[in-house]
Amino acid sequence: MQYLTVFGATLLVFVGLDVTWIVLVANAFFNSQLGGLLRSQPNLAVSAVFYLIYAGGLVYLAVMPALHKFSAKGAAGRGAVLGLTAYATFDLTNLAIIQGWTLPVSLVDISWGTLASALASFAGYQVARRSAAVRQEQPR
Repeated sequence: MQYLTVFGATLLVFVGLDVTWIVLVANAFFNSQLGGLLRSQPNLAVSAVFYLIYAGGLVYLAVMPALHKFSAKGAAGRGAVLGLTAYATFDLTNLAIIQGWTLPVSLVDISWGTLASALASFAGYQVARRSAAVRQEQPR
């Protein structure tokens, strides 16, 4: 049950941050940089699959290991490393093989993925710590 709660919190924070980022900043920036490479409408089903897989990865690789060491910084740091790795893989591969992909898009997106992953992992960690504290306080 704790894993599902932590997964839900991590997913909610990451999606909330990412959607806000896309609407307020990335959409206009990506359109100015990539123009015709972008779809007129995103494929929401594919986006949902990404978010589910990615949040699971953040919980498994960043949040849960940090819980064993009682380290919020560890959760954020591990999340940042995962974000850097995942987003750099995507963006640098695109830069290498897609004509019209730009370096500014890669740098901005990698930075965003690193930050959003760190914040979502930190939030997931905080929810896990609070839910564990609540369980410990309940009478048996």
